Amino acid sequence: MSVRGRHALPTGPRSQVDPQRTAAHEMFDADVASNRLGIELVSAVGGAAEARMRITDGMVNGHRIAHGGFVFLLADTAFALACNSHGPATVAAGGEITFVRPAREGDLLVARATERTRYGRSGIYDVTVTREGGEVVAEFRGHSRVLRPAPGAVGDRPAVADHG
Repeated sequence: MSVRGRHALPTGPRSQVDPQRTAAHEMFDADVASNRLGIELVSAVGGAAEARMRITDGMVNGHRIAHGGFVFLLADTAFALACNSHGPATVAAGGEITFVRPAREGDLLVARATERTRYGRSGIYDVTVTREGGEVVAEFRGHSRVLRPAPGAVGDRPAVADHG
């Protein structure tokens, strides 16, 4: 799925905007859902990340505003990029969102994630989703968990069933 026309984002590999590649870039390159929705990785380094997405006609609900699930997905993607920018495979342990303003078809949303704290294998991240012009659309808070390497795994390949 690609976004075309006057609202199109730049074409090409979606994680090539930031020349400093991190583990988050590798994760994003394999993220089929985010890439098919047209999410673009702008930057991901040092516990911070920025991603953006254009709201298309297929993302609006019966009120003709962006479905909250798509706004959540963008915020969650920025959160994942920020917490994976350090290197070890990290997943969401939880996340919540507050919708502040509606987004509409054609809006370019930008999600900026910031690490608040990391402790042990856990972390807390805040994400602000804005539209062009800086109006806040949503505020998201995510809780992360670094996965333990699988026994005998190479590098930081995660154990699939490790939640503890």
